[in-house]
Amino acid sequence: MDPVTFELPHTLRRPQEAAGYGPTTHTTQPIVTGTSVVAFKYKDGIMMAADCLASYGSLARFRNEKRLMKVNETTLLGVSGDMGDFQHVKHKLEDLMTHEYDMDDGQTLGTRSVYKCLSNIMYGRRTNINPLWNAYVVGGVDGGERVLGYVDLYATTYSTDCIATGFGKHLAVPILRKRVEGRVDDITEEEAVAIMDDCMRVL
Repeated sequence: MDPVTFELPHTLRRPQEAAGYGPTTHTTQPIVTGTSVVAFKYKDGIMMAADCLASYGSLARFRNEKRLMKVNETTLLGVSGDMGDFQHVKHKLEDLMTHEYDMDDGQTLGTRSVYKCLSNIMYGRRTNINPLWNAYVVGGVDGGERVLGYVDLYATTYSTDCIATGFGKHLAVPILRKRVEGRVDDITEEEAVAIMDDCMRVL
């Protein structure tokens, strides 16, 4: 009887076996991209919004892309940049959340931990000169404190009261600085929705 052989997918092949697939290549520019994410702190939490458009070059190709991801019960992730790279990060975070759930130790990852994990992923890829072409906004509540942070393909990270990516850096941030900064604890949910609506209308 002839032996049975199984072909492994290319992701599971050993390096010498994968050589037949050609040289290892790195992404040099994003292809299908999403743009602005706008987020800011308000009295009771974090307000975050993004549109549903993903562009193929200059073509408005995909009109129902979700660029906000619920990571866990207290953390939300918004993304701009390459949608394929976002899917890769999304799978990594989903695997991490599944692993945490399987531990069944009563502990959950807070927003700061998710933010740190994401910044480490981005830093690792940047160090390998194979960056993920994204900018991320991480928002949530951790230990009763509002957390809002930014990380991009260079692993640049910072936290502040209002953040925007893409064209939002130029068009939405001036609105947020005028209406949010210095009065975060006074903004009600209704006012936060109105501010976000104004930002998205401008964008």
